[in-house]
Parts: sequence; structure tokens; C-alpha cells
Amino acid sequence: MKKSTTKKFFYTGAAMASSFLLMTVYKKNKSKKIWVYEDNDMRNSATVDTEESVNADTDDAEIGLTQLDSAFRSEWQANGFPQTHKELAELESK
Repeated sequence: MKKSTTKKFFYTGAAMASSFLLMTVYKKNKSKKIWVYEDNDMRNSATVDTEESVNADTDDAEIGLTQLDSAFRSEWQANGFPQTHKELAELESK
């Protein structure tokens, strides 16, 4: 046989073997069920944006805020973000 014919047989066999392995792995993994935690991100919850903050009775700054607003407020405080327009203007003037 010619050298080019031998290469064609070799590459064809290798392609068939790899496709067989890929199909076997695909069928094996397709039957597996993956368990994941339910999404509990508070931004996806409908009640978080309507219920009053849980800290409203102890913190005067939280009165009138929803739970989502309270979470954003605590994040802003932790990062040192200005809470009012007056504080923001003071920072810009410096």
C-alpha cells in the first residue's frame, strides 16, 4: 500500500475511536443528575423589596427602608460610600 493510503486508514481509525469515546462519555454523563442549591440571592426575592428592614426598630437610620435597601446601606457603610448628597459634595470639593 501507498504511504498516503496508510495515513488515511490511520487517521480514519483514530477519528472513529475518538468519536466512539466521546459518545460513550457523553451518554455516561448525560444520565448523571447534578444537585445544586436553590438560588437564594436576596435580589431575586419578591418579598425582600417590600418588607421593612429588620433593624428598623433599633436603628433610626433604617426606618422606612426595605430589607434590600438595608442590605445596600450596610454595604455602602462598610465600603465608606457617602450616605447623603451633602457628604458627596464635600468629597468632591476636596
